[in-house]
Amino acid sequence: MKRRLIVTVSLAALSACATLPPKNANNICQIFREKDDWFQASLAASRRWGVPIAVQMSIIFQESSFVADAEPPRPTILGFIPWFRSSSAYGYPQAQDGTWADYQKQTGNSWASREDFADSCDFIGWYSALSNKKLGIPFNDAQNLYLAYHEGHGGYQRQLYKNKPWLMRIANKVNQRAWHYDEQLANCRRELESEN
Repeated sequence: MKRRLIVTVSLAALSACATLPPKNANNICQIFREKDDWFQASLAASRRWGVPIAVQMSIIFQESSFVADAEPPRPTILGFIPWFRSSSAYGYPQAQDGTWADYQKQTGNSWASREDFADSCDFIGWYSALSNKKLGIPFNDAQNLYLAYHEGHGGYQRQLYKNKPWLMRIANKVNQRAWHYDEQLANCRRELESEN
């Protein structure tokens, strides 16, 4: 009985460690050194869809702070009764149920999980490629790719973001972080590629 308890506790601890966000989310080289399979995941999505690694990583940072099971906060009634969440957004990419189902269907990746980093990178690559095709947003334009990601393609076309100064500030931060990540990655990419 004691041995079974130790094994159960150990497995629980390991699974908790597997989903911890990186220690320094502001440094892409440190992220990839700590999470050694994340570079390959983002590189594969970049090669498949054309979306730069830095753009993918900046969007994931903004959406979930690299928390695998992130969800929108649950509001309360009367200050203490839990209520329904306002959105089905979930996981690294904070993808909503319907959009995730579209991704699974269109890519044939029916087993994809929003808690899986590689699947999340691929999803962001897929969605950004659609934004490029439908809206003409360049792959390196993290600001507008993020606006289309947040507002949806229809909302972006209707320019709903223009009435949301807070969202414009966030999109600018996503863009600045993508440039920062890209500069950092230039200093460690050769090292990361040689390790994989």
